[in-house]
Amino acid sequence: MRIRVVLVSLVLVTCGVSAPARAVVSFGAVVPAPVSSVPASGVTYQITSSASVYSDVPGTGDLLAQQLRRSTGYPVPIASAPPADGISLRLTGAPGGDEAYQLDVTAAAITISANKPAGLFYGVQTLRQLLPPTADSPTVQPGPWQVPGGRIVDQPRYAYRGAMLDVARHFFPLSAVERYVDQIALYKINVLHLHLSDDQGWRIVIDSWPRLATYGGSTAVGGDPGGYYTKAQYQELVAYAAARSVTIIPEIDMPGHTNAALASYADLNCNGVAPPLYTGTDVGFSSLCVSKEITYTFVDQVLGELAAITPGPYLHLGGDEASSTSAADYKTFMNRVQPLAHGKTVIGWHDIVNATPLPSTVAQYWGTSTRNAAVAGAGRKVIMSPASRAYLDMKYNRRTPLGQTWAGVIEVRDAYGWDPATFLSGLPSSQVLGVEAPLWTETIRTGADIDYMAFPRLPALAELGWSPQSTHDWTAFKSRLAAQGPRWRVMGVNYYHSTQISWPAGS
Repeated sequence: MRIRVVLVSLVLVTCGVSAPARAVVSFGAVVPAPVSSVPASGVTYQITSSASVYSDVPGTGDLLAQQLRRSTGYPVPIASAPPADGISLRLTGAPGGDEAYQLDVTAAAITISANKPAGLFYGVQTLRQLLPPTADSPTVQPGPWQVPGGRIVDQPRYAYRGAMLDVARHFFPLSAVERYVDQIALYKINVLHLHLSDDQGWRIVIDSWPRLATYGGSTAVGGDPGGYYTKAQYQELVAYAAARSVTIIPEIDMPGHTNAALASYADLNCNGVAPPLYTGTDVGFSSLCVSKEITYTFVDQVLGELAAITPGPYLHLGGDEASSTSAADYKTFMNRVQPLAHGKTVIGWHDIVNATPLPSTVAQYWGTSTRNAAVAGAGRKVIMSPASRAYLDMKYNRRTPLGQTWAGVIEVRDAYGWDPATFLSGLPSSQVLGVEAPLWTETIRTGADIDYMAFPRLPALAELGWSPQSTHDWTAFKSRLAAQGPRWRVMGVNYYHSTQISWPAGS
């Protein structure tokens, strides 16, 4: 159904401002747009100091209760049974699949029902957006804490809804990556693809090849500090993400984008000579040595160690911009390494179709053209990440200080105004696995930089991945997006104030 959008005055309230007469958020302020949203006129539920949370999935209930305690100052205990006054998260079923949920708000209680834990988590994210923006504050704020009455029934359009963070060009500490997990999870994104290796740095410990991290991870673009994650840190991130219904997909790019590895181990080079470490931004100059058997031992051991600490179903093998590898060598290499994924399903940038992809291999389309016969005709699942629409590292316009322009400039309307099912000519909609928003970090150095490039475009792409095509309407979306501004301010998100959006005063 078409969602009726109302921009409510509540979103004008900013952190720390007392608002005893604060208005109630509208059902029409939720991003991504739900499948069905039916408000109950005149009905609200108010969270008070006596409210508690019950959950059939303890972790999700705990996260909600912890946030409410921080912002409201109320005790918000975890109840042992569905409370008479409070919030219940129940695995009692909902229309739809594993990620579907139903949210019911009456004057007496809030109930979120789902088939699986993921559905409960996504219902909670919708509930968060129906609370005042100050409910996401890290410190106690004044109430009241009202939620509009009614029912939302919701499920995703695509099973794969991703964001990618390049930690190879610039390294980001674990806390920054976990913060990004929190941000993407609010908009029901369920995959974080980590670009862990490139010419400028190697970011994960591999026990059988220790110099990859200690030497290959010592640099970053522009001579900035390098860094790497231990296996324990990576596993901490995997667990942190899983608690928020986000799957980590690690990428080791090959056979190109490999200078950090080549510099770490001379034997990986055809001439046996290690090149110097690299801190520039050019691409296409490096390649693993396709003719050496040690190359495949290296790949097998790296992927084996990574697969062992990655519970998710995918490994990403890169495969793009291998300009210094001949077409024949590229095909030989990619055909040989795909079976080395240790039981995981392979994802590759769409260049992988120039080899012989396994029937299960997923191609990630990053081109700017709407025509690519090799990708469209391969008969396989495709993740849509067209660089001219989905790359979060492109500038918003020529004047914005961060980002690149090789794929064009991408304002919010550009990021929102395309359909993943029809963008690539000749690709049947049934083969579209989902959408991913990559953020490459040649010009990105800090968490504030990540915020600036991801917001407000990331929620636009999240809506393309979650909401039915029938709800996609720019006028409605930009009003709902504007309602997120005060929430981001409370959360400390350094977002870009696009002139295409009428942001509430003070946000």
